[in-house]
Amino acid sequence: MGSFPHELPGYRHISDDATREIFEKLWGVTLNNEPGLRIPNMLDAAVEGTFKGLYVQGEDILQSDPDTKHVSAGLAAMECVVVHDLFLNETANYAHVFLPGSTFLEKDGTFTNAERRINRVRKVMSPKNGYSDWEVTQKLAQAMGLDWNYTHPSQIMDEIAATTPSFARVSYDYLEKNGSVQWPCNEKFPLGSPIMHIDGFVRGKGKFIRTEYVATDERTGPRFPLLLTTGRILSQYNVGAQTRRTENVVWHEEDRLEIHPHDAEQRGINDGDWIKLASRSGDTTLRALITDRVSPGVVYTTFHHPDTQANVITTDFSDWATNCPEYKVTAVQVSPSNGPTQWQEEYEELSRQSRRIVAKLDAAE
Repeated sequence: MGSFPHELPGYRHISDDATREIFEKLWGVTLNNEPGLRIPNMLDAAVEGTFKGLYVQGEDILQSDPDTKHVSAGLAAMECVVVHDLFLNETANYAHVFLPGSTFLEKDGTFTNAERRINRVRKVMSPKNGYSDWEVTQKLAQAMGLDWNYTHPSQIMDEIAATTPSFARVSYDYLEKNGSVQWPCNEKFPLGSPIMHIDGFVRGKGKFIRTEYVATDERTGPRFPLLLTTGRILSQYNVGAQTRRTENVVWHEEDRLEIHPHDAEQRGINDGDWIKLASRSGDTTLRALITDRVSPGVVYTTFHHPDTQANVITTDFSDWATNCPEYKVTAVQVSPSNGPTQWQEEYEELSRQSRRIVAKLDAAE
């Protein structure tokens, strides 16, 4: 629902006067016609001193975003960081305020998947913290003087339908009767749109745009001769904030650096050895996993465990068009190690200090 900084719900650009007017009349505000900032731009502005605060809900940017040192510098520079999450994640180490979140089992709402299918989510238990996420956000807005007065998430869906043409006929009653529906669902498509393009495409046969290839600025060389690519593993989800707290750790209890036997032999590294992984951005230590799953010259690791902080290695280079970070092409060097890096030691102390109140509460209980 308008999760891009340049678009309002329904993929409508913020610069469109007619679209902005719909929301301005409903909300009683004036909206800026310029796109907002993406996360890397927010952090840049925070370091410069022009971006003062951040409200982070359900995302752990310290562990998931590239160039961890830059992320931490941006968070530390802000005057107010509010983290709203199920767990004290890594971003919460820099939070001034922590708001407890609720799970999918504790909330009413909808879920729209990649098939454009809108499904109802139904609460099976009351939130342990006393409030659903939307209620917490609303109370925060009310404390800031905004007249938000929803009493049920169905009213939020009604507002979406009133402001977003592709959701015009969607309501909780509609979903209760039909089970689910695929947008667009409006006067033209009252039963939804299982197939969007039947007799033809909206703008003809298609629009193909040839763009110039722009190579990354990242380069390997004598100092950093290998390429690091990062990714996920099946048993852990993204930064592992939820799955690391389950028995899934039996399958993946630590991040390992996968390295080809040829590259390992050149560096005197054996399977299971502790190694130092270094780039132009930073360094960390983890254990090696020698495998031919990776090609010579390429190493791979996951980013599920905060004691590794794999993104302290990745750079702030990004795609020119989307600003998507270049997680797949970081120039690195691998060498034997006999202990954690300075960053890991400092971060462990930061985590211990930021969680000391939790330790005291556990002891009191």
